[in-house]
Amino acid sequence: MIVKETTAKIKDIDLSLIKNIPVSYLKNNNFIPLDKKQDRLRAYVCDEKGIFALREIARKYNLPAEPVFTDRDAIIDLINKVFSQLGNAQDVMDRLEEEELTSVATEFESPKDLIELTDEAPIIRLLNALIQQALKENASDIHIEPYESELEVRFRIDGILRKVLAPPKIIKDALISRVKIMANLDIAEKRLPQDGRIRLISGGRDIDIRVSLVPTVFGERAVLRILDRKQGLKGLWELGLNKDDESHFEELLKRPNGIILVTGPTGSGKTTTLYAGLNKIEKQERNIITVEDPVEYQLDGVGQIQVNPKIGLTFASGLRSILRQDPDVIMVGEIRDLETAEIAIQASLTGHLVLSTLHTNDSASAVTRLLDMNIEPFLIASSLTAVLAQRLVRSICQECKEPYLPEKEELKYFKKEDITLYRGKGCNSCANSGYKGRTGIFELLIIDKGIRSLITARKDAQSIKDYALSKGMVSLFNDGLSKVEQGITTLEEVLRVTLKDYIEI
Repeated sequence: MIVKETTAKIKDIDLSLIKNIPVSYLKNNNFIPLDKKQDRLRAYVCDEKGIFALREIARKYNLPAEPVFTDRDAIIDLINKVFSQLGNAQDVMDRLEEEELTSVATEFESPKDLIELTDEAPIIRLLNALIQQALKENASDIHIEPYESELEVRFRIDGILRKVLAPPKIIKDALISRVKIMANLDIAEKRLPQDGRIRLISGGRDIDIRVSLVPTVFGERAVLRILDRKQGLKGLWELGLNKDDESHFEELLKRPNGIILVTGPTGSGKTTTLYAGLNKIEKQERNIITVEDPVEYQLDGVGQIQVNPKIGLTFASGLRSILRQDPDVIMVGEIRDLETAEIAIQASLTGHLVLSTLHTNDSASAVTRLLDMNIEPFLIASSLTAVLAQRLVRSICQECKEPYLPEKEELKYFKKEDITLYRGKGCNSCANSGYKGRTGIFELLIIDKGIRSLITARKDAQSIKDYALSKGMVSLFNDGLSKVEQGITTLEEVLRVTLKDYIEI
């Protein structure tokens, strides 16, 4: 029986039918199993090749085949989307026979052996499953770590590392070599660190993966940083800024000149905030150019430059070149040295809006960091318009969120005692962690006349912060407490990411 052409839909697929079929087999034969209904095995097909493959699969189930016709592009798109949902490395490991794993470790005597592997090879299936599972769980990093007696794979999810797999150590070299092949690295080099990049499409999403390899005493260690172009780009309203700070930040972005700095430790979301700011700026009327290391996400209507120190393209040299491109807005990935800082300040003083980042604990410390770079105080006072300090905290899982009455130890952080707080008790949706997703806590320091006077007088960070708080600035800690009271995050999370030296209660 042949069913006439229809529209392929992912919700119609019985995933149990395709778990053990290689993706390459489905794509090569232009078909994907649909379901088992009325004692028939149905599948989407587009030609005779697909019908033949369907009959082969149906024979294994001892069922008659029923092809459902649709177009080839729809089938390929459906295969990509289905396999992006299926990614589970432990399932792949469980399905691999012990002989397969042994062959992975012993059969590949040269790089050529690995390069010529097909998609059905166990090591490729395992690494593909790891990447798909990481995407499905919104992991930011995959860690492949060899130790003396084991091999461990961990995902960084919502800023916290989580062990997901312990493959047999015998496959260590083959797994790392497969990573190198995907990143176009030298698979014969095992003594030196290497950096590369993997680009792929998963479920219709463009994914960039930055690869870092370093040699350790127990073998090479790999970290794969996942950059999802769609998920990485956010609007200002999605960052977690309170209404007043969001409004002030938008107004700052409309200014024709000045420097806006975003500060915080590595992994605190500074680049995401800068991109959200750039996306808010009207691109038709203003020329926006960035110099970054690396270019993490591609922005429409923005000229983006990737630094390359090996050929002399640094932040400072890139910034000089940008100034000859008639820019209105300049984004510098990071102010790392005096030269870059001086050029950025001169750019702001000559009519350009400059956005950049610094690694400091709070907003006021950004001023003293610039002073420590030997920038003249009057230059800082006349060019700096605002500093936004930030941290990322995990959000309470909405599926298992529950209220509770805080203990006395927790109440001391709040100004009232009759308060209800929230936490996640743990469920399948959040892997029993109680958290799912992240949001930001912020501290926006707007440089006014009073702060300019303090900068010119070379006052310390605490003096600047005390003045700003007296004028209504909300500290990182207090912004975090506000989000605790709103049931967005927990007190434990806020305490984890804010330094006690900077707590203002």
